[in-house]
Amino acid sequence: MPTRVTLNGEQRELPDGLTVAGLLAHLGVKAARVAVEVNEAVVTKDRYEVHRVGPGDSIEIVAFVGGG
Repeated sequence: MPTRVTLNGEQRELPDGLTVAGLLAHLGVKAARVAVEVNEAVVTKDRYEVHRVGPGDSIEIVAFVGGG
C-alpha cells in the first residue's frame, strides 16, 4: 500500500516503509549532496537509515549548490 506524503510541496505516493535513505535511493538522489527535512525538522545523515517516512509527512529535500 503506498504512503501519501508532500514532497517539496507536491503530493506524492511512495512505497510503504521507506526510510529517508530508501526515499533518496527511490528518487535517485545522492545523499551526500542534499539535506532532508521531515515535518520541519532536519534529519541528520546518521539517521537516514532509520528515520521512516510516514503517511502525511511533509518532506523537503534541498540540494547543495556550489559556487561563489
